[in-house]
Amino acid sequence: MTSTVTIAHLSDLHFGGYADLKQIEALEEFLPTLQVTALVVSGDLSQRARHGEFQAAHVFMHRMRLHAPALIVPGNHDVEWWKSPFSLLGEKRKYSKYRRYYGELRPQLEVPGAIIAGAVSGYGVAFGSLTWNIRDLAVKGHLPRSETNRVKKIFAQASPELAKVLVVHHNVLAGGTGRMGLANWKSAHRRLLDTGADVILCGHDHYEGAGQIEGGLAVSTSGTHSYRQRGGRPSVFNLVTIDAQSVHIQHFRWISGDRLFIPSDKFSFARKGAPKVAVSIAGGDQGL
Repeated sequence: MTSTVTIAHLSDLHFGGYADLKQIEALEEFLPTLQVTALVVSGDLSQRARHGEFQAAHVFMHRMRLHAPALIVPGNHDVEWWKSPFSLLGEKRKYSKYRRYYGELRPQLEVPGAIIAGAVSGYGVAFGSLTWNIRDLAVKGHLPRSETNRVKKIFAQASPELAKVLVVHHNVLAGGTGRMGLANWKSAHRRLLDTGADVILCGHDHYEGAGQIEGGLAVSTSGTHSYRQRGGRPSVFNLVTIDAQSVHIQHFRWISGDRLFIPSDKFSFARKGAPKVAVSIAGGDQGL
C-alpha cells in the first residue's frame, strides 16, 4: 500500500420525518473540509422507501460527490420488501425504486490506495433472516454465501497493495445495544474473515462502534443522523484511516447546541491479525 486512505463513513440518514436537517446541513459544510479519499454511506438513506425521501438523499449525495467519490448500499428501510416477500416475485421488484435513484445494489469503487465493495444485507422478510421476533421480521439482515463469495473474488482480483474495504448495512458486531444485526452471524463472521477485507463499514444499530472480528478484521459502525438515536446518545459518524500497518477509526460526535461535529474517541487496529506480544521471561524478551 503506497498511500494513506481516508474514508468518511456515514450511515442511517433516514431522510423523511426523522432526518435531523441541522446535522445534514452541518455535514454538507464539514465533510468537504476533511479532504477524504472517499465517502461511504452504509444504508438506510430513507425511512419508508418513498420517492421524496430518496430524492432528498440523492441531492445530498450529489453535493457530496462534488468533493469526493462516494459509495452507498441499501439498508432495510430502503427495501420495498412487501412487493416481493421472500423474493417470491424476484429481487428486482423490491429494489426498483432504490435503483432508480442510486443505480447499483452491489457497487464497487476503486480510489487511490483502496478498493471498496458493497454487499447487500437488507432483504426485508426473507428466508435467510427469519426470526421469532415479529418486530424484527423485516428488520433483521443476513449475508448469503453468494455475497461474501462475490466480494472475496473482487478482492482477490484487486492489486495486492490496495486496502480492501467491505460495506454492508447491518451491524456485524453486537455493539452497545447488545443486539446483532445479522442472522446466522457466526457463519457470517467466518465468511467475512475469508473475504480478505481489511475493514468492514456498517451501521443499522444507531449506535457507533469500533471493534474487530476475532482480533483480525476491523469493524467501523457508524451512528445515525436522525432523531432516532439510542438512549439519547449524540449522533456520530466515523473517519476511517487506513495505512500500511493499521486501520484507525475516529468518532466525530454531534454537539447540537453548537451545531457542529467534534472529534471524539479514536481506535486503532492492526491490519494483519492480532499483533505479536512481547513476553518477558528468564533470559530475555521473546516475541510470541
